[in-house]
Amino acid sequence: MSEAAYLQVARDIRDQIGSGRLKPGDKLPSFSALCEHYEVSNTVIRAAMLLLKAEKLIDGRQGKGVYVVDRSSE
Repeated sequence: MSEAAYLQVARDIRDQIGSGRLKPGDKLPSFSALCEHYEVSNTVIRAAMLLLKAEKLIDGRQGKGVYVVDRSSE
């Protein structure tokens, strides 16, 4: 059985953060752009974002977007 789609998306974004392709303060693409890129539904992207937010890797700002968290200031 393959891994759930939201876990695959979360892992890919986590890998991009870990490798430095996504840096602290970088804005993630819009939900619709992520849906298109990963070829998944909005529900899948939302679940992936909730997981990454729980891991304190990203932070959403109402009306502004989702950003990579700066872990160095912790």
